[in-house]
Amino acid sequence: MSYQIKYALLIFAISVLSLNTSYAQKESPEEARAFFVSSLIKIGDPVLTALSKNELKVKMPVEKSPGAWDDRKHVTYLEAFGRLLSGMAPWLELEPDTTKEGKLRAKYIKMAQVCIANATNPESPDFMNFNKDKQPLVDAAFLAQALIRAPKQLWEPLDEKTKENVITAFKSTRVIKPYYSNWLLFSGMIEAALLKFDAGADMMRLDYSLNKHKEWYLGDGMYGDGPDFHWDYYNSFVIQPMILDILNVVIEKDKHYKRDFDIALNRAKRYADIQERLISPDGTYPPIGRSLAYRFGAFQLLSQVALWNQLPKNVAPAQVRSAFYTMIHNQINAPGTFDKKGWLQIGLYGHQPDIGEGYISTGSLYLCSEAFLVLGLPANDVFWTDAYQPWTQKKIWSGENIPIDHAYKN
Repeated sequence: MSYQIKYALLIFAISVLSLNTSYAQKESPEEARAFFVSSLIKIGDPVLTALSKNELKVKMPVEKSPGAWDDRKHVTYLEAFGRLLSGMAPWLELEPDTTKEGKLRAKYIKMAQVCIANATNPESPDFMNFNKDKQPLVDAAFLAQALIRAPKQLWEPLDEKTKENVITAFKSTRVIKPYYSNWLLFSGMIEAALLKFDAGADMMRLDYSLNKHKEWYLGDGMYGDGPDFHWDYYNSFVIQPMILDILNVVIEKDKHYKRDFDIALNRAKRYADIQERLISPDGTYPPIGRSLAYRFGAFQLLSQVALWNQLPKNVAPAQVRSAFYTMIHNQINAPGTFDKKGWLQIGLYGHQPDIGEGYISTGSLYLCSEAFLVLGLPANDVFWTDAYQPWTQKKIWSGENIPIDHAYKN
């Protein structure tokens, strides 16, 4: 056998061994939570640090996809802030404590409060656009969702002037007419925040968004994006998390919505079950549909259902944690995910500008933070304390005998 062939076989064996080792990687519970926290901070710190100093518009680069509709500078900053805070909110809501993580949380709670003030103050250099063009409706909704998810830390401590500015900013979005699609939920989410914090909600906008999605339910835990089915991740990027959060607010005011909430939650549990099954043994998932540059934000719904302790009976919390650990670890460490100063770059795995649609720019990418909703579970929750568990595909493709999957009928 020639030297070249022997060398090639050796390289192949090493590559296979490396691949199998990555498949078999088993994180400890302590390692997992530390990794989740450090990853969220790595993503979020550049945004929050700059905005807390009123320097976001100066310091944040604005990368656009090759087919960008425009320079995106009028919308990208609210995208970055609203989306990031929506994903961070449950972790911040845990409050400060004396642990190392608790002290870190205290730092970012204070920083986030300052950021909210700067983003909504018309006199601030970083005052954000809430009503010019259509895109601000989307990201005002993510900011509203953040406040709903962390009212004790992101709303109640704000001074009265800042609260007034936030309410004014939210109401100013009413000039934007949403598209006849998942966009209706952006109006509904903003009105839900106004219902919770201001009592000045437009219930027609809120109810309309919910009622249309009742019509657009297609079965087996999935909604259409408007009247049509889209094979993408928008059931998780937007639709089901916002339906749940809107209804969760409304039932505080009117118990007649409880049946709608229960139906939506059961559908979400089925879709979470499907999402868990989409994660391959090596932590990848099908690159289907638009907005893939949101990366692991595609699994927001699974993260939210886990946060609410509502996972299906066949899905153990630790197997979701282990699947997420592998998935996020793969993507966040891909070369080119961040630029040299720590800002996210367009791509699904590393830096892939062509994967971005015309509406994608740097700010858009921070929707990836939605995968970290599970950090709202305290460190002593079984999600974090149970030992590593293989997820569904990992079990199947290792030959384990598992129960058959079933469609959800309601």
